[in-house]
Amino acid sequence: MVAPAARGSTPLVTPTRVVVAVLLAAPFVGTLWVTSYARVEPRLGAFPFFYWYQILWIFMSALCTIAAYLLVRRENRRRGSTTSTMTAGDAGTATTPTDRTEGGTR
Repeated sequence: MVAPAARGSTPLVTPTRVVVAVLLAAPFVGTLWVTSYARVEPRLGAFPFFYWYQILWIFMSALCTIAAYLLVRRENRRRGSTTSTMTAGDAGTATTPTDRTEGGTR
């Protein structure tokens, strides 16, 4: 059983997160439920419904993902959390090895 949230803390499941989950699940449901679009009619020009429905979901998936991203970003800003844990001063101190072929040392 999940312990209840402490008083004054923000809940893990918020209405915004529920909307985000629905936005991210909709493309999966829309494309994996094949019997809902496994037909020829109505046609869009020369394309049967089966094809243009799937192509439409490409664009709808992008819009759903963008909307979910914007909602999560807005919620995080309201909570006061940052999107990055690295500060500007830490940017130059990354410890990645350089390639010896470009004159760097390891």
